[in-house]
Amino acid sequence: MKIAKVIGNIWATRKEPRLSGYKLLLLQPENIIDASPDGPPIVATDLIGAGVGEAVIYVGGSSARSASGDMSLPVDATVIAIIDNHDVNAASL
Repeated sequence: MKIAKVIGNIWATRKEPRLSGYKLLLLQPENIIDASPDGPPIVATDLIGAGVGEAVIYVGGSSARSASGDMSLPVDATVIAIIDNHDVNAASL
């Protein structure tokens, strides 16, 4: 699992039929310690109704497909939680 900030929505009127009904988001992966960007933005399916500006937890690879309940779904990332708050113990770093 990784964290990211939702930075946008993706609309696709024509897409792979198995993606029909899935909301697509643009995510900016973040470093959990200081929320700095951690790599390029990615596209993810959204199972929980996250919105722009929210911090989320997402999974990738086979976990992304498993979260959807369909291992044949052609996705690389899926949002599985909206983060309300988090603490990092700086002493343990």
